[in-house]
Amino acid sequence: MRRTANPFPDHNLVDAAIAWVDAAVHSLDTEDVPLRTARGRVLTRDILAGHPIPSSDRAALDGFAVLANASLGASGYNPVQLPLIALVAGDALPAETDAVVPLELAEPDSQGWIEMVEAVAAGDNVEHQGAIATTGATLVPAGTRVAARHIGLLTSAGLTEVPVVRRPRVRVLVAKPKAGIWEDSNGPMTRAAVERDGGVVGECVVVERDLMAIRGALVEAGVDIVLVIGGTGPGIDDHSAAALAEAGELAVHGVALRPGETAGLGRTVSGVPVVLLPGAPAACLWSYELFAGRTIRRLGGRGPELPYRSREMITARKIVSAIGMTEICPVRCGAGDIVEPVPSFAEIGLMAAVGADGFVIVPEGSEGHPQGGRVTVYLYEGS
Repeated sequence: MRRTANPFPDHNLVDAAIAWVDAAVHSLDTEDVPLRTARGRVLTRDILAGHPIPSSDRAALDGFAVLANASLGASGYNPVQLPLIALVAGDALPAETDAVVPLELAEPDSQGWIEMVEAVAAGDNVEHQGAIATTGATLVPAGTRVAARHIGLLTSAGLTEVPVVRRPRVRVLVAKPKAGIWEDSNGPMTRAAVERDGGVVGECVVVERDLMAIRGALVEAGVDIVLVIGGTGPGIDDHSAAALAEAGELAVHGVALRPGETAGLGRTVSGVPVVLLPGAPAACLWSYELFAGRTIRRLGGRGPELPYRSREMITARKIVSAIGMTEICPVRCGAGDIVEPVPSFAEIGLMAAVGADGFVIVPEGSEGHPQGGRVTVYLYEGS
């Protein structure tokens, strides 16, 4: 399939566009949120233990609390009777006990005693005070993205809220084509990607394909980033880049990315970052993934890298790419470590992503990868 020329002969390299994002965008401020709602948020300070965890010696399993010395000599020939003090895992040990006898090693009776046939040592089946953390120990360091396991630990430490990076507020502007039947698929796709990356879409607004309308929508307050979809090319009805230039700064326009050549970057006069996303769905997707998604993840304190698991694999067939352009090449996984290219985004649009297992990023200085070459594959699974 013949590929059209890049409309920006002096296009920016992808690495240069990414470097602009990294230099211009920093984490947002802190807010305290209930611990139960903190999953996926990024901590802004170390969380320290305010007291030992556990706060006292406690049972590590269900059983009976005993004083270990009192069980000395217990055997099948010489059962030892001790007071029945039943515990479940997690219960604090009563005073003057220092071990827990498992349920299967003692026989309780109806008179309030247990009969032991095996001795225990002090500390057996006991989780000691401070075994998990001592007072002042770091429970979870700053910069951690909170997961279920962190919530469990911090709950055991008595916390009910934690300080996290505020979620980025995102405004999505969709430039409506002036003619023809049109159904917006980019808005819902972009909203889903924003939410995956930790942002909140406050509004997704359809705007007229008009310089004044786009510029006016860009400068409205109350958001941390604006995404403009459509109208990013050099055509007579494409006004997004000019609107951004008038509303603040157009830092990057035209990127050596396929699909996504007409993407742009900048900020409003008040410093709010703006990402221009092409209207073609595949180009919109990859401009989002490389630039807008990175911006949102940085604002929210997350790692800026692509949110996909990567894996080294071997190409079953040659992966072809045009030199001078960074290209996203869809691939399908075969047996073992084998991967093969599938029809490109230029050929079948978003179906190239839906029908693939992942993608390979071929840098602008490469013509692709030979058959049998090792490549880094980014996998869609779980995304």
